[in-house]
Amino acid sequence: MRVSRAVAWALVAVAAGATTVAAQATSGSGRRCNWDYTGERSFSAKDPVTTKYNTFLAGGVLFTCRGQDITIRADSAELYDPSGTYLLIGNVRYQEPRITIDAARATYTLIDEKLVAEQNVHARSTNGSEMRGPRAIYYRAVAGVRDVSRMDAEGRPLFTFIEVDSMGRKSDPVTLLAQRVTSIGDSLFHAGGQVEITRPDMIALADSALMNNELEFARLMRNPRIVSRGERPFNLTGRVIDLFSRDEKLERVIAVDSAHAHSDDLDLVSDTIDLRVEEEELSRAIAWGPSRALATTPERTIEADSLDIYMPGQRLRDVHAIGRAYAETIPDTLKLRSDERDWLRGDTLVASFDSVATADSSRSPPLRELFAVGNAASYYQVPSGDGPLAPPSLNYVRGTSITVAFGVGEVQTVTVHEQAAGMFLEPVADTSAARRDTTARDSTATPPDSTAPPPVKVPPPAPAPSGPPASRSPAMLPATEGGRSR
Repeated sequence: MRVSRAVAWALVAVAAGATTVAAQATSGSGRRCNWDYTGERSFSAKDPVTTKYNTFLAGGVLFTCRGQDITIRADSAELYDPSGTYLLIGNVRYQEPRITIDAARATYTLIDEKLVAEQNVHARSTNGSEMRGPRAIYYRAVAGVRDVSRMDAEGRPLFTFIEVDSMGRKSDPVTLLAQRVTSIGDSLFHAGGQVEITRPDMIALADSALMNNELEFARLMRNPRIVSRGERPFNLTGRVIDLFSRDEKLERVIAVDSAHAHSDDLDLVSDTIDLRVEEEELSRAIAWGPSRALATTPERTIEADSLDIYMPGQRLRDVHAIGRAYAETIPDTLKLRSDERDWLRGDTLVASFDSVATADSSRSPPLRELFAVGNAASYYQVPSGDGPLAPPSLNYVRGTSITVAFGVGEVQTVTVHEQAAGMFLEPVADTSAARRDTTARDSTATPPDSTAPPPVKVPPPAPAPSGPPASRSPAMLPATEGGRSR
């Protein structure tokens, strides 16, 4: 089994490395703005009630925040001093050292230092991240008003995040699309309503998403789904999906409540699924919960109270099944035809795979050994020497522990340890048809003398253990105590 390395990695990239536009916009001084403004043409009118003036500017307007590197430009403006509201019209550009916001029109209110940008809003930060949408509300960080900046984007805005490493190299862009997006300071980020997070190798879908840059944590809520792209797609669903990273690298993904992980190689279902990542590759999967854990591959099924799957380098190596463990395997169809499956059960079960036997990394590693301990039992079908259409022999054993060794797609040995008991059922010849045929051929013969003694019937010898005829009835043979059965 090989699982795509893109399992939800981009979500943590957003939370850990792609700071939101509003987060980049925190003002260095955080003081209220005293605006100076100029315009090619201006007109002022005194308000008769408040005795303050309303001013109208045209021909290109420039606002400068006194003592701070903050400016606003527009084609025209209307300044309503009584309410402390500036209406900006045409090619509006609001600019701070770390953010620029363009819009067709905007409103700036002095009382709460808030900019409402509307129509073709385009916000971008100095690190290359940007937002496009129909409407955004930007709240400056101002002492005595709010400690950190905030942006509310509405009308299904599109965010694009680009991370730059210490060498100045830019990462692949990550995009976020949602009905509404809110970012607070340098850490918190929330998106709600048909959330879509996309990067070249994956897509994440949810009704809402929460990210914390400082803690390097992300959470997807309400019908979340992660879909990896590429040659080997992988899906992960659950009621809630949490992602944890360190140093901007994904380490852990947890799907909670009705969790389901699916790929071409593995279908994993449980209440909780915990995925561990090393060097951007899935290295371990843990599943547990009251409804038990079920792992299904094209060749076998493993079920238990909990499953621990080791896959270093994304190559399946070991599966530990704990608590009423049960493994079921499809027999080799080239050697026998059967509607039944071979199985092994026990309190604990360990499946070992030969992860280096297959050079092709796209193929599932072959099963090398199954080990069950604690009330162990196994049932395996042994191919007949007469070909795949002949009935197989049946091997059923019980013991304290059982080890099943596999060859090329088939069981090689079954070793029972302590308290061994069981049976080996081998098909035997069905001679009833032959007897009926003999009676029919002798029906014209002279009847025997009724006074003569009856002939003595000698039972046929027991059939040899190998190469039985195709039509047989079962015979029971005891398994060897404490040894091997085949």
